[in-house]
Amino acid sequence: MARRRRRQRRQDSFGKRARREGFPARSVYKLEEIDRRMRLIRRGMRVLDLGGAPGSWTLYAAEKVNREGKVVSIDLNPHEGTMPANVDFRVADIRDVDVDSLGGEFDLVLSDMAPKTSGMRDADQYRSYELFCTAVDVAERVLVPGGNFVGKIFQGAEFEDARARLREVFTKEKIVRPKATRDESYELFLCGVDRRPPED
Repeated sequence: MARRRRRQRRQDSFGKRARREGFPARSVYKLEEIDRRMRLIRRGMRVLDLGGAPGSWTLYAAEKVNREGKVVSIDLNPHEGTMPANVDFRVADIRDVDVDSLGGEFDLVLSDMAPKTSGMRDADQYRSYELFCTAVDVAERVLVPGGNFVGKIFQGAEFEDARARLREVFTKEKIVRPKATRDESYELFLCGVDRRPPED
């Protein structure tokens, strides 16, 4: 019990830290850890952020790519606060977006998309799987050869199918559960590394 309380205090500290450092949500530290472990985001890159609201991942990516880079962020909901000049934030459903309108190819696609939870775990897991596959489909279309992908998914019956779909597009995959993830959460991040060259 004492160990659980210590973990909860540590996890709650991420929310306080996010507010202190000017990020809308604690989720920024999930991406920060993934980036630190995999060295995904560099100056000058073009990044597509799916499910970008309230804006923490977008802000982190925008800072890392610097003024030479560009972040296109898409969400059903508007972001909180002001975005840097190198961010193009669009309020839209990615399933309805013409990817050709996004302005060219990207070096990295991020997806923190998640379904509205219903309390029915199997149904929520399946909807998360569908969103994950949608993100992979987009990544397959817009990533440069050698580009990378990070996508959130609720671990469930379709998890291995999601991994198999990722392997169709990328030469390597990695599973990450960041420390900022709450203990009760069943979310994971599947990362695709080195986008395969498109077939002729």
